[in-house]
Amino acid sequence: MVKQTLEGHHALVTGAGSGIGAAIAMTLAKAGAKVTLAGRRRQPLEDVATAIGSNCLVLDGFDVTQPDAIASGLERARKAFGAISILVNNAGEAPSASFEKTTLDMWSHVLSVDLTGVFNVTQAALADLKAHGAGARIVNIASTAGLTGYAYVSAYCAAKHGVIGMTRALALELAKKGVTVNAVCPGFTDTPIIQRSLETIIEKTGRSRDEALAEFTRSNPQARLIQPQEVADTVLWLASPGAGSITGQAIAIAGGEIMVG
Repeated sequence: MVKQTLEGHHALVTGAGSGIGAAIAMTLAKAGAKVTLAGRRRQPLEDVATAIGSNCLVLDGFDVTQPDAIASGLERARKAFGAISILVNNAGEAPSASFEKTTLDMWSHVLSVDLTGVFNVTQAALADLKAHGAGARIVNIASTAGLTGYAYVSAYCAAKHGVIGMTRALALELAKKGVTVNAVCPGFTDTPIIQRSLETIIEKTGRSRDEALAEFTRSNPQARLIQPQEVADTVLWLASPGAGSITGQAIAIAGGEIMVG
């Protein structure tokens, strides 16, 4: 049984319909928080809400690139559960292309979703978090791509490096308010995105599933994919009262691939 450590909190999780976002939302709910599940498509969010069972709100049509959609969504969330005290910025996209084939439209889209989207939602929720003060949390789901470089995802790397920079700056601004701001940086994680990528590699190259999987696990010293629950457990810790002095950090969850010193 999960210890109820987050009772009285209202957590907003973006990109909550699948993968890491879904695991985070369910974990925070089990810990006692009321959870707003934000995302663009209703059905995946409904599926997560069914798994949670109660004390959650489905907030579909939530596009992190559209300030008006964010504002109306937060108004609905506040009416349901009150002010937001935990914000998890998880929504993101990671298209792949060589740098020379990365179009300006692709570059702009990835930065809009993965970086400006974090800015948009955080700024919209900031008054709530500051008013809550000590115990309020912002957790940005970045990536090891925010700590190092990877070929064929230059826009994604740029965006996630930006998220970590913004995390560190905002942590200093909010330190005396008691609001902590941290980034969680998973390596390749067993999500629907990775599974679709595996299918693409298999289809285009004729490799076996194990051979295709090896492309994603070879950089991890533990030779495996990260599990969404491992990311969710880290977010739960950062949201807990015991992590009150942890702020401005970029925590790698990558089996030793990235050593931050």
